[in-house]
Amino acid sequence: MTFRTCERRHRLAADSTTERGNAMRATKLLAVATGTVLIVGLATAAAAAAGGSSGGSLGPAPKAPHAAPASTRCVYTPVVPKDRYKGLPPYHPAQAKRPYVAKLYTTQGEIDFRALTTKAPCTTNSFAFLARHAYFTGTHCHRLTTRRIYVLQCGDPTGTGSGGPGYEFGDENLKGATYPAGTVAMANAGPNTNGSQFFITTKDTTLSPAYTPFGVVTRGMGILRSIAAAGDDSQNGPGDGYPHKFVQFSYIAIALR
Repeated sequence: MTFRTCERRHRLAADSTTERGNAMRATKLLAVATGTVLIVGLATAAAAAAGGSSGGSLGPAPKAPHAAPASTRCVYTPVVPKDRYKGLPPYHPAQAKRPYVAKLYTTQGEIDFRALTTKAPCTTNSFAFLARHAYFTGTHCHRLTTRRIYVLQCGDPTGTGSGGPGYEFGDENLKGATYPAGTVAMANAGPNTNGSQFFITTKDTTLSPAYTPFGVVTRGMGILRSIAAAGDDSQNGPGDGYPHKFVQFSYIAIALR
């Protein structure tokens, strides 16, 4: 198991809304500490891919499923948590495949990416839906990793790594997936548990093909490299923590092409 959100762990641990609130939101430190275990699995997978080893593992990375046609498998399933709930995205196959560029206006500058709407239409449709409903507005990127895995993780309105939009959906575009610098991909809590959290690779990164790639950065790589160069507070371990450069979304615009 490799790059994950804390969402599934907390959903299994908390059976009611009250219990979920206590378990997930007691302190930022608690949520990040839980995430530390998940990142250990991430480093282990990277080391295994490179032919090395690392202490501790959550088991083998999940195998990439054979993707079914998006038009038959794009289902948004209601789940908890429902942070800043905007409803379930409507899905119309032809409209979902319309190309667009996402413009991420952040406190560090503008970062744009081209959405892979034909390869991951369910994912890009969800991202556009959330962006158009201001789901990401005012949220910040809560994790930066700078050793072996080079990613900036964002998309959680709680800022803990455990938040989600109130629905989940299946994986896409996994066959032969790679994660070079500038890849935008979904973080998850296991196979077919995508929600709102995503990450952007700041350098070429080796991961198992278990995270839906749905965008390619077209503007702002210099900004991403600057964020990575500033480092993090290493609260989850060396090179894994809260970014020193605060990255908050003023808003995200969807520009159809």
